[in-house]
Amino acid sequence: MDFAQIAFLLFAATATVAAGAVITMRNPVHAVLCLVLTFFSVACTWIVAGAEFLGIALILVYVGAVMVLFMFVVMMLDIDVAPLRKHFVRFLPIGLVVAVVMLVEIVTLIGVRANMASGLPANAAASTDVPNTVWLARTLFTDFLLPFEVAAVILTIAVVAAVMLTLRHRGGVRTQDPSWQARVRASDRVRMVRMEAARPVKAPTEPTGGDA
Repeated sequence: MDFAQIAFLLFAATATVAAGAVITMRNPVHAVLCLVLTFFSVACTWIVAGAEFLGIALILVYVGAVMVLFMFVVMMLDIDVAPLRKHFVRFLPIGLVVAVVMLVEIVTLIGVRANMASGLPANAAASTDVPNTVWLARTLFTDFLLPFEVAAVILTIAVVAAVMLTLRHRGGVRTQDPSWQARVRASDRVRMVRMEAARPVKAPTEPTGGDA
């Protein structure tokens, strides 16, 4: 077992532990930080395995965009984040731990790529004389089309579920009823009224003093 295989196993173990922490921690901020570490560790495993495009895409798309969306959903669920903002210093230790682990993974990844010997299987795209991205697209939409579509359906259901969780009827909050808005008629919205025009009353003028 060479250095590349050891690094791959370490990245995979880190991703597994961080993923378990995401679903066990009660603090949403800690869960978000662990999820970032999970995505980053998985990206490192893909880069070690030769799938550089997948690794970079995972960091740019999921760590950059999906985590922002995750925090947006957390805010929409009406979680009381005032104590979280008030005691921001308490989140500093776990943030430093995540940052240190990511830094160690980056240094290890650089060492793996600098090492010429590789104990992992050869990159499948190298034998086809096509770029890694082209090979990935062809494989994804031919051999793995069904799992790709299933994943798309699961993500769609998750988006609908997130929206339904936010549509709670609470007192004192203005909400819209789309069915009532669709059934409304023009006569219910506008009522024509005929009324006489109001004319201003002129004040009587006082006579000027010319007669004694």
